[in-house]
Amino acid sequence: MERVTISMSEDFAEELQGFMAAKGYDNRSEAIRDLARRGLEKSRMESGGDGDCLAALVYVFNHHTRELAKRLTQAHHRQHDIEIATMHIHLDHENCVEVAVLRGEVAHVREFANSVIAERGVQHGQVSFIPIEVDAAQHGHGDHGHPHRHEHLRPRN
Repeated sequence: MERVTISMSEDFAEELQGFMAAKGYDNRSEAIRDLARRGLEKSRMESGGDGDCLAALVYVFNHHTRELAKRLTQAHHRQHDIEIATMHIHLDHENCVEVAVLRGEVAHVREFANSVIAERGVQHGQVSFIPIEVDAAQHGHGDHGHPHRHEHLRPRN
């Protein structure tokens, strides 16, 4: 393992200490490694990362905006191949939040998420990516499971 030394202001060190306490980290090295890993992965996913991913697309919209609900539903149906699940929540008499869990090529998922967020009437939106590796496996489950082929999704490190 490579050792790296960094300098930080007292204010930053204090903020890092607060982060560690809130998240349950025992040491600075592990906290900084996790923060760096998240930052690098976020940068890779946002700037054209490749491979497969899981993603959570979260957005708020006013369902009274002309034809918006219809446009969003059509967009989701056109991309049914990358959509795993969607949850729809009524916030008040006008606004809804939707959470869509997506799976596919990073570029394809990013393009779809950006198109939803850019729809007229979508007020807030963001997408969070988790890079994955897809492992096709053949095996049984349980004591008497008959072998069958299916995919396992593993977070990519």
